[in-house]
Amino acid sequence: MKLDCKLLLPLLCLVLSVLFFLQPKVARRTDPAAVSSAKAPGGGIASPIAGRQPLPEARAPPGRERRPKGKSSRRRKDAPRKNSALKYVKAAALPDWMHLAIVACGRRLEETLTVLKSALLFSKTSLRFHIFADDSLTPELQKKLQEWQSSHRIDFDYTIYPITFSVGNAQEWKTLLKPCGAQWLFLPVRHLLFRICNCRRSVELILQEVDSLLYVDTDVLFLRAMDDIWAFLKQFNATQLVALAPEHELTKNGWYSRFARHPYYGLTGLNSGVVLMNLTRIRKTQFKNSMRPEGLTWKEMMYPLYQKYKTTIKWGNQDLLNIIFHFNPERVYALPCQWNYRPDHCMYGSNCKGAEEEGISILHGKQGVYHNENQPAFKAVYEAIRNFTSEANLFQSLYYPLQAKFLETVHTLCGRIPQVFLKQIETTIKKVYEQRVFVHVGGS
Repeated sequence: MKLDCKLLLPLLCLVLSVLFFLQPKVARRTDPAAVSSAKAPGGGIASPIAGRQPLPEARAPPGRERRPKGKSSRRRKDAPRKNSALKYVKAAALPDWMHLAIVACGRRLEETLTVLKSALLFSKTSLRFHIFADDSLTPELQKKLQEWQSSHRIDFDYTIYPITFSVGNAQEWKTLLKPCGAQWLFLPVRHLLFRICNCRRSVELILQEVDSLLYVDTDVLFLRAMDDIWAFLKQFNATQLVALAPEHELTKNGWYSRFARHPYYGLTGLNSGVVLMNLTRIRKTQFKNSMRPEGLTWKEMMYPLYQKYKTTIKWGNQDLLNIIFHFNPERVYALPCQWNYRPDHCMYGSNCKGAEEEGISILHGKQGVYHNENQPAFKAVYEAIRNFTSEANLFQSLYYPLQAKFLETVHTLCGRIPQVFLKQIETTIKKVYEQRVFVHVGGS
């Protein structure tokens, strides 16, 4: 008996709808790896909490995360699961976690939550957020993240740490460029954190078990899965330990090439808004420098470097990073410009070829463009993601309204190239829905 093709599509939609509404509710389970991270790698005021459904334990490959002392090396295999909901979680969860670090200070709460939301919207692998925050922001951060854990499609956990500076004068670091702007420089440094937690005093090493980490500024937005930038770690050669994008594509527009009074990387310098790091390699490396003939570790080098160049640096932590990699260029993997797309890439005319071809992968709204009218194209993307709720339809509530909003931005050079801003978002949303349909159909 032949099936009428006209009935096939409605029948498939009906089946998917029934599967969606009949998904059984599954009790939460705290991920053991998340608990250990709360006890060992700097568990701040908020303990990491596992996502909304049970996951297979993350199996880290050799050289990745080390188990806390006293923990058994045996892993239990998950029992086979019969229902489609659990098959969906198991299929969506890859064996390794991705680690995302961000520093939230002052009035950056909204931006912080928006960048974290953008990471959750599109990523495929479970995420661990490492949030360094002012004490005043911690309660609201914790409240919002706990709400999200029951509503987002992928699992994540988080730790909120206090702002700490382990070498040199803490007050000097705090005033470098902007509040907390230098905090990420200390992510590779194993320094002690003293903090009252759960009615006891804990002494912990910050991020001691994290092998690799992506740091982003709060004015950054993911327009595609974080998995895709995480994959660059596998492309590092034997000497590379960080991945960053250039500060400028053209030397004639470059700030460093025209004004810098200190050493900097390459022809146009590096931008520090998106930094992919192999922390294990950074901790083991002796860096060449202008202060001593022998190499120095990251921790040994940081404060003397600041003392030597503090009268000539303008952009704080970014300038220090440029000085370090001026003397160690072989340590840098150069990210294409679409992975750190800023107003400079379009406000004087389009000069990021990668974004023109593939679309923007990571948007960086530096100079406050999310909150003023200087670059309405950037502001439109930020507001669309900020206002999106996890229960809504990605196309109807995010993509189509954003597409319409770009009609109001054509009076600017950046707004005249909407395809650059929208191409990757559209591609990513399609992949999200394809994954959902594939997993549910396969598990039914």
